[in-house]
Amino acid sequence: MFSDDDENDDHIIGGLDNNDDDTSATQEEYQYDILNANEIVENMVSSIREVNSIVQLNTTITRILLNHFQWDKEKLYERLFDDNREALFKEAKIADTPVGTTSLLAPKNMKPGSQSMCPICCFESSKPLIGLTCEHAFCHSCWVKYLSTKIMEEGQSGRITCPTLNCNMLIDDQTVLPLVQDKKVKLRYQQLIANSYVECNKQMRWCPKAECGHAVKVVYPEFQPVKCVCGTIFCFLCGDSWHEPVKCDLLRKWKKKCDDDSETSHWIAANTKECPKCHVTIEKNGGCNHMVCKNSDCKAEFCWVCLGTWQYHGTSWYSCNRYDEIDAKAARDAQEKSRALLQRYLHYCKRYMNHMLSLDFEHKLYASVKEKMREMQQHNMSWIEVQFLKKAVDVLCECRQTLMYTYVFAYYQVKTNHSLILEDNQRDLERATEALSECLEREITSENIKDIKQRVQDLYRYCAGRRKILLEHVREGYELDWWLTADY
Repeated sequence: MFSDDDENDDHIIGGLDNNDDDTSATQEEYQYDILNANEIVENMVSSIREVNSIVQLNTTITRILLNHFQWDKEKLYERLFDDNREALFKEAKIADTPVGTTSLLAPKNMKPGSQSMCPICCFESSKPLIGLTCEHAFCHSCWVKYLSTKIMEEGQSGRITCPTLNCNMLIDDQTVLPLVQDKKVKLRYQQLIANSYVECNKQMRWCPKAECGHAVKVVYPEFQPVKCVCGTIFCFLCGDSWHEPVKCDLLRKWKKKCDDDSETSHWIAANTKECPKCHVTIEKNGGCNHMVCKNSDCKAEFCWVCLGTWQYHGTSWYSCNRYDEIDAKAARDAQEKSRALLQRYLHYCKRYMNHMLSLDFEHKLYASVKEKMREMQQHNMSWIEVQFLKKAVDVLCECRQTLMYTYVFAYYQVKTNHSLILEDNQRDLERATEALSECLEREITSENIKDIKQRVQDLYRYCAGRRKILLEHVREGYELDWWLTADY
């Protein structure tokens, strides 16, 4: 894809779809830029040239090395000049080729014009086979088919390796582009290279909205919201919708727990037990109560009813039918603990899901609000005067989203004075949010327009204030280590 000539760099940029949107976005607290397709490529080429002015390698080799270090220039410099250059190139799976050369070569002992059999198609070729520095060679036709398949069907670009099994040598851009002549394949390859630049760069992230095509570039990756030109607001670190106050690691943990628990918790509690020896979960699929653990490292034999060792089951000194107060208390305690944990999870999950559902409804509220805005304009109100309704729905959606994630945050918190303050702030915000939601669903008439306007404005300002107080308390807690996370 790249060469040492500026002319080739210009050709690459011109090969991508134009996007005239040259918008950059910044926040007072967190600086970032929004890049379109062409700007992404220009940014990549600029980074490669900057590094190449110091390391003096082939442009394509520099790109692969930067990709290997997630476009961290300092790490690349450190490894490249630590007197172990050979180990670096072996780790990156590329050949250390001189500037101006490619990794293509003719295999040893092959004279131009001699015939040789291609190991892929097994046909004799009148032309020398095309090989890499790893000395694996193939005919031109097989190279083209192999590369086209990798690019068009598998969507690979920077990680295409030699076709030989167990050979990990990467195929660089200067090898791919001369072999691939189809314009569609070549353009797709260029686009994939640009995509890999964003995906491998820890300072960049794609906008999660489908069909957007913009990327966000930051100076330092942090837990911060970023807003794309399409209006999508998302967390830079994980790419999900902005989820303050809960951090990315806890949100991932929560989502996994919801996926694992929401459909199976009740069934597991009612239909399975644990092996008394290795504690693997077991389901009974027959009438016999003599159980044999299928775990190859266990093979314990026990009674399904009492979980006692089967070897002594029914003897004069051990009887399954006799009620044992001590064992029964231990079983009750364990059961109560499991039940309490499940009830705790269901408490937070139900409220999390309820706010998620409400948020979906609030998003649909925008359509009805537009109708109300038009209706208000018919009652002698200007377009500017009715904008308070849209602002109210914006605040309502922000509050719903914040409340939804406060339940994830609260689920993992150990009870402290600060967690109790959080719950008080959560309650106040929840109550105000419900009042605003109810008010926005009222019928608007010429008689109650002024009353509704004042009421809505008061409510959304109060909601915004309560939300700010809640989030500032959580941020302060992060800074001062107030929050104690439990492993549920």
